Amino acid sequence: MKFNRKTISNIIFVILIGLLLYPPTKVYFIRLISFAPSTITEDKRVELTDYNWNLKGLNTESVDFNSLKEKVVFVNFWATWCPPCVAEMPSIQKLYDDYKDKVEFVFVSNEDWSTIDTFYKDKGYDLPTYNILSKVPDQLVSNSIPATFVIDKNGVIVVDKKGPADWNSHKIRSLLDELLQ
Repeated sequence: MKFNRKTISNIIFVILIGLLLYPPTKVYFIRLISFAPSTITEDKRVELTDYNWNLKGLNTESVDFNSLKEKVVFVNFWATWCPPCVAEMPSIQKLYDDYKDKVEFVFVSNEDWSTIDTFYKDKGYDLPTYNILSKVPDQLVSNSIPATFVIDKNGVIVVDKKGPADWNSHKIRSLLDELLQ
């Protein structure tokens, strides 16, 4: 059977589409194109006005978000079935490993603990994870995941990122160091 140039290019195209639809490959490509998130310009930053948010700890103590006032907080909404969420998790874990004693990390999922625990054990993650018990503050509501927010000690949201990002970047580490001073 002889293949012409058009047939070969169609076969390559179909293979590429297949690879992009295959979840492990999809996650890999998402990681390749994820960059460090940008900070919100000072004139567009929003202050968190409502800290009345209760979270049930799945692998950690439950938390009343009020207890996180005057602290730097990293909030991430995610799910195990979400390829962009899965793609950014290695960079988040690295950031968490280095900043867990200085920054409050809050990983929020609506999945049950057995699903998350299996995922964490498979990937080697140990991120403090919560289920929502009460209404999410309006400034943290998102219609998509992953959705990540970095909140400074004054309650001002300095990063509001929807979609995957490289959280273990020099840019984010510098921002956290600055917010911690």
